[in-house]
Amino acid sequence: MSRLAPPPASGEPYVPPPASGEPYVPPPASAEPYAPPAGGAERAGTVGTGSGHIGTDRADRDPGSDLPSSAHTSNDRPGSERSGSGGPSGAHSGSGHSPGDRAESAPRSEPSDTGLAPTDPLEHPDPVVAADAAALENLLRCWVRETGLGRPVDGVLRVPLAATGATLHVPVRHWSAVGCHRFDPPTLDTAPEEAPPLEAVALAALIGREAAHGARSPRAGTRGAPPESAALVGRVADSLQRTAHFLAERRARPRPGAGTGPFLDGEQALLFGHPLHPTPKSREGLSEAENRVYAPELRGSFPVHWMAADESVLAGDSAWTDRGKPVAAADLSARLAGRDLAGRVPHGCVPLPLHPWQARELRHSGAVRALMEAGLLHDLGPAGEHWHPTSSVRTVYRPDSVAMLKLSLGLRITNSRRENLRKELLRGVEVHRLLRGGLGTAWRAAHPNFDIVRDPAWLGVDEPGGGRLPGFDTVIRHNPFRPHDDAVCVAGLTAPVPGAEAPAGPLRSRLARVVTALAERTGRPRAAVSAEWFLRYLHAVVLPILWLDARGGIALEAHQQNTLVLLDRDGWPQGGRYRDNQGYYFRASRRDELDRRLPGVSLGVASDSYVDDEVTDERFAYYLGINNVLGLIGAFGSQGLADERLLLAAFRRFLERAARGGGGEPVSRLPALLLESPTLRCKANLLTRLHGMDELVGPVDTQSVYVTLDNPLTH
Repeated sequence: MSRLAPPPASGEPYVPPPASGEPYVPPPASAEPYAPPAGGAERAGTVGTGSGHIGTDRADRDPGSDLPSSAHTSNDRPGSERSGSGGPSGAHSGSGHSPGDRAESAPRSEPSDTGLAPTDPLEHPDPVVAADAAALENLLRCWVRETGLGRPVDGVLRVPLAATGATLHVPVRHWSAVGCHRFDPPTLDTAPEEAPPLEAVALAALIGREAAHGARSPRAGTRGAPPESAALVGRVADSLQRTAHFLAERRARPRPGAGTGPFLDGEQALLFGHPLHPTPKSREGLSEAENRVYAPELRGSFPVHWMAADESVLAGDSAWTDRGKPVAAADLSARLAGRDLAGRVPHGCVPLPLHPWQARELRHSGAVRALMEAGLLHDLGPAGEHWHPTSSVRTVYRPDSVAMLKLSLGLRITNSRRENLRKELLRGVEVHRLLRGGLGTAWRAAHPNFDIVRDPAWLGVDEPGGGRLPGFDTVIRHNPFRPHDDAVCVAGLTAPVPGAEAPAGPLRSRLARVVTALAERTGRPRAAVSAEWFLRYLHAVVLPILWLDARGGIALEAHQQNTLVLLDRDGWPQGGRYRDNQGYYFRASRRDELDRRLPGVSLGVASDSYVDDEVTDERFAYYLGINNVLGLIGAFGSQGLADERLLLAAFRRFLERAARGGGGEPVSRLPALLLESPTLRCKANLLTRLHGMDELVGPVDTQSVYVTLDNPLTH
């Protein structure tokens, strides 16, 4: 098993790697044990075409020469305007629409003439009110992005509701250059003056009514398709209620349990979920009692459920090795089952792990009952140690296990039922085999502190004489993290949570705590620390992903929940990991090259991994460019840590270096696309939800609604 190995210690100030592609030497690592921090935020749519002290004089003035000097001299007063690459602007026009129209202000907490609440609505003492405010903000952020509303000039966003004959008035707490806006609850201009602000379910109903009325721009390619308005309202309500529960429980018990390392702590931090999804915490079909056990936000844990499958109906593959020796998937599963199942597995059968919720559902399947009656499938019940659900809910983790389990789960979580597909399992093994060869060797030489969390084995069940029996397919995933390795998913790093010392007080993300602690330790402004942290992240996490696309022809669906950043003892980025066997895009133009890397197999055929370059570019730009990096910039801005315009300037300079490359080596197409395209295609989660689309069903280019935004890197 590969484990995280700390790089050699270094006291040198940070210097970004040269454009020539020479290997990056990260800042010093640490073996100190982790202690959880004590401190405590298209135009219209068309369906698819998704260290130590670093504060030396040089580093403080000019970390890598990638930032405007104002990043290192500005104060950190909330609401202050700093000079940067893009000055304030009013109305903006272009071929698409802007996610931010460039100008932004830091989040404000004081009352103003725009009617802002005196405190952040997400910090309301009533968790139901706070959760409702979060749901309102998500719906409004989605609507602004997906319909092209621009920045208001007077601090109040006005949203026309043609189908209702009214206009929403939305006080703006923070307008973001990249779409990570902050809002106070809205009011209707037709409502009595004494009427309370709208609640989230009412806003969801109004938005659904607008969609049904066709009030979106007539440019909409989905015009006339019946929206699932009632379903949206129901899922908003479900998501809101669960969020309120998560927030109440976290305020009551803010500290993680004994033995919780940083990886699991980050997986359990997403109390509010994706900030640009209308129903980030909806989980239809999960009872309140089940929620307490299966929800990572409630720090649930449970033993997995086991069935035994006769070898005649067992499906699976394994490229797992132990000390160089191959290990079959059936043997791996037996090891994970442990002593609790010893002697209980019938002869000629293999134990199969299942999520307990899934096991209950499968018992109602006629095909499953037929296999049981034929003696080909046996229900062994729950057994073994407790596993912890990660942020995806279906993938489970144990700190002492060599493997994680990515289980099939038929719950509809956000937009999709989360049952593994056979092609995804095949894809995970293919990528592991590819990276064991020369491609992986070259990647590790260039970027030794970045890798993919491998999915080298899987198990499932086939019907006798037939094909795959849905609901059983399970991934056996490497667990590369030691209990104290500080590896945290970016979504968890940026998620606001109650503080352990003052759980009823301000919400703060771990990113905010890390930046603040570094600023205090080094005596530097938070803006300067944020800028350096961001640059280190680009070189430790984004650059290796671009390398794999350029050299290997494989683009990754590296959104924030799929991307983990490895932090040193002080919180500086020093490496990264990518996870998700769904999200590999083998470029069609590189097919011959990839086939030569793994001869003797029909690479990418059964796994359906080859994707046209045009679609790959669109999805790569969304997941890595918009969701990951621009989303990170938005977190810095919306949490009052840095001016988004300065980070956008730093990102541009990074992309310019990456686009040039060096030494005649190939470069990824993504940097030039992000730098030169006036618009970018962006996944529209609200429209996808309104049209009832399951993102795991169908061809990759028609699974979601995508819209066109003005590119904040060029506007």
